[in-house]
Amino acid sequence: METQTIASQYRNRIRQEPTEDRYAAARGNLWEYEKLMNPKFFKDSRWHLKEIADTLQALVERRIIRIPPEKEWHIADQEEMEQLQMMEYEVCKNLILDIPPRHGKSYSLSQFEDWVFGVDPSTSIITVTYNEILAGRFSATVRDGIEATKIDDRFTVFSDVFPNIRVKQGDGSKQLWSLEGSHFSYLGTGFGGTITGIGCKIGVIDDPIKNDTEAFNQRIKDEQYKWYTDTFLSRIEDEGDGGIQIVNMTRWSTDDLVGRILAAEDGDEWYVLSYPACLDEAAGKMLCPELLSYKTYLKRKAKTSPTIFEANYNQRPFDVKGKLYKSFRTYDTLPVDTHDNSLLEMIKAYCDTADEGDDYLCNIIYGVYEMEAYVLDVIYTQKGMEETEPMVAQAYDMFRVDLADIESNNGGRGFARNVERILQKDLHTNHTVIEWFHQSANKIARIKSKSAWVQQHMLFPEDWADRWPEFYMTMNTFLGNGKDTHDDAADAVTGVAEKIEESDDWLF
Repeated sequence: METQTIASQYRNRIRQEPTEDRYAAARGNLWEYEKLMNPKFFKDSRWHLKEIADTLQALVERRIIRIPPEKEWHIADQEEMEQLQMMEYEVCKNLILDIPPRHGKSYSLSQFEDWVFGVDPSTSIITVTYNEILAGRFSATVRDGIEATKIDDRFTVFSDVFPNIRVKQGDGSKQLWSLEGSHFSYLGTGFGGTITGIGCKIGVIDDPIKNDTEAFNQRIKDEQYKWYTDTFLSRIEDEGDGGIQIVNMTRWSTDDLVGRILAAEDGDEWYVLSYPACLDEAAGKMLCPELLSYKTYLKRKAKTSPTIFEANYNQRPFDVKGKLYKSFRTYDTLPVDTHDNSLLEMIKAYCDTADEGDDYLCNIIYGVYEMEAYVLDVIYTQKGMEETEPMVAQAYDMFRVDLADIESNNGGRGFARNVERILQKDLHTNHTVIEWFHQSANKIARIKSKSAWVQQHMLFPEDWADRWPEFYMTMNTFLGNGKDTHDDAADAVTGVAEKIEESDDWLF
């Protein structure tokens, strides 16, 4: 009896071999296909995955429609489509997926691409990811899914559902391959890559932004959008019903790729499927607690910048209206006279040392001219004092800093003395005068009171986003409401403003 019980328990754990009816259902329904391929991940309890599947299928079946004078897209079922045959309606061919990280969006797309090839082997797909390495992995996932060999009857493979679809022999490279009977089926490439000479019926962009530094680098965002408009769009075929676009990405800011697409003149031609990670924070209701628990959600929220967290996890991209600093002045050349002699009256530095372990040291070297600060160098780092002391001293020596103001709070005096010692004993220079002082005023009040001055009288190099990306990102996302994870950059630029304003007489 005990042996039978164990055997019964084992059989209950074994995945049952699907019947031909389930194969047939999977051919006509993406969600049923996904459940066959990976029932442990694609479960009915994960309802958002079903909605993603249903939306992707509706897109390729041209069932995302808008009926004049209605303004909103909606997914029509087969019965509604039959009723609409004699009516005027618009069909949506563009889809945006705004889904939190680690919620199955890219995996769903790879399964969708396999299924589409099974349904229509004549289709062609170009998938663009962040770089060539990820593009290769994505492409291989789709290709390997089609080529999978069945070695266990308990598990379903692509050929069970679509037995007559195969990758062309000798044409199965990692990123560019074809199905039997086709000249071209699939290309996986990195964002900004070359895709000349190839067109596609389905164009997919999957998470083009790597991290927050890139998300707030204006040059990178500009280049991505230019490549999208100038290169990617030209690859989407416009014959017959026209090609399909799918952009799948975690949101970062209002002017990321999705933001710009929606703000464009044809932005209303896109259907957007968007979910926050947390549906009700007060009630602890998560989109999918199996993939992201409420407890983990709160931990990540505590450790992540509010602007980044809300954009990534709750699809609330950072809006410029929320920033303390609305704009910054830049310069391409430093002020000089008619003989190209520098007009900078003094080279100064302001250093906000790291108060705690996860704080940043922020050291700003700037030239002063007519009561304005021209930023020459920034050190913005979480490294320990044993590394930052010589780093700051070397910067003072390199830029011939005349006067350096160093906050003496929480070890700042010791830091200042060590920098002075390194300058004199190791670098053999007495040029820089080191002054340390205690800062006791309320930090947020100081920052807000000088924010206008910083925007009007502090000038950064035109390429400061590339020179100091973390500093740039922090300054361009700083809220100033006490909820920012780090305020060291804003504190340092405020210190520069205070030091210029508090004195009319400069040391030479």
